[in-house]
Amino acid sequence: MTTASPDRQLDELLGQVLGSLQGKDPRLRGLAGGLVTHLHAFVREARPTEVEWQRAMDFLVRTGAACTDRRNEFILLSDMLGLTSAVDEVNHAGPPTMTPSSVEGPFHSPAPPRPMGAWIAEGPERERGEAAVVHGRVTDCDGVPLTDAVLDIWQANDTGLYDSQDDEQPDGNLRALLTTGPDGAYWFRTVRPSSYPVPTDGPVGELLRALGRHPMRPAHVHLRVEAPGHRPLTTHVFVDADPYLGSDAAFAVKDALVVPFVPCTDPETAHRFGMSDQGAFLQARFDIRLAAEGPVQ
Repeated sequence: MTTASPDRQLDELLGQVLGSLQGKDPRLRGLAGGLVTHLHAFVREARPTEVEWQRAMDFLVRTGAACTDRRNEFILLSDMLGLTSAVDEVNHAGPPTMTPSSVEGPFHSPAPPRPMGAWIAEGPERERGEAAVVHGRVTDCDGVPLTDAVLDIWQANDTGLYDSQDDEQPDGNLRALLTTGPDGAYWFRTVRPSSYPVPTDGPVGELLRALGRHPMRPAHVHLRVEAPGHRPLTTHVFVDADPYLGSDAAFAVKDALVVPFVPCTDPETAHRFGMSDQGAFLQARFDIRLAAEGPVQ
């Protein structure tokens, strides 16, 4: 009796699995079929041992166990493998004048509504950090200001910690919901964010160390912007000259999102931004252009 070759058996096995996908949703069948096909191709090419495969399953189990209501280890894993950025790229193509999108990351949570120009730094970083003003306008891709655009803002503090990681910060610290007026302008007062390591005390940290990778993200402020009649945008403002801009662990840096945080000592500017009592402070301008709803032109 002739035994079928391993590759032929693998072909038959893949055919059986794909043939079993009988759900009514064609999109789900296509996604599942594509994923199964690629996973089977990986097994065929890499020939993992049973011990290696069991370790992989254990890694996924431990990744799930590390998730809490304030931490999603699977999102972190996706970020560190560049998959979140890849999904972002295929979903947010737009006109060349649109502000580029970027990944959300694992630290987003509901932000408190604040008045325009508010100090969003309410923890100990307010005293020790470098004061900064971030400002700009929200417009469409032709530069027309957008009224009632809502900006959801979140950032780490001067030591690289979000409020969810730091017992010294009050809940909602360094977060804000701001709504633009007819001129589309926005501004808020904060402290210069710091570059920081992603959490490395879980399975994803183990993986980074095993792969010889650093866990650092360059300093940034997150923005999610929504306006009536326009496509929502999630993006970053990266601090110019940060040493990790060229090796972001999440592969999320885009040149158009890198912004200089410029020292300012001009009294008129300080007065305009309510910073007269701060002495020197940093200012960063970041204008946001949203694409209109509908098909990409």
